[in-house]
Amino acid sequence: MKIAVALSAFLAASPIPGSAIAQDARQFSYGPVTEVDYIQVQYGHFDNYMKWVTSTWVPTMEAAKKAGLIIGYKVFRSSPKSVDDPNVYLEITFKDYASYAGDIGDKADAFEAVTEKVICSAECQNQARVRRNEDRKVLGTELVREIVFK
Repeated sequence: MKIAVALSAFLAASPIPGSAIAQDARQFSYGPVTEVDYIQVQYGHFDNYMKWVTSTWVPTMEAAKKAGLIIGYKVFRSSPKSVDDPNVYLEITFKDYASYAGDIGDKADAFEAVTEKVICSAECQNQARVRRNEDRKVLGTELVREIVFK
């Protein structure tokens, strides 16, 4: 009888394969964070905008990658569903949320130092942004976070 009670207690405490008890609390982890910029390039200005992307943005991203500030970047062209939708997406991927600088903190300062080295001073960059807005309109920016399944 004591063996039956002990065996019953053991089985009751043992997780059943495939049960919620046997599984980890979470079957995923959070991975890289990507900043997505939604850009609407004006009609007839795509080639001019791509000249800026290849001459300025890509070298800046390469320098940021070499400095360990980002892990990757991409550019996408899309066919917008309406005239108010973006037709270009710029993506910058960071290792994790802690690596994302945003507009504040040491990471933001490090990113700004890279851009000043590759492009020019902050004042010079602001003047260039005004001119670049003749080619494009920034519709918005969002952060997306990858979910990595275990």
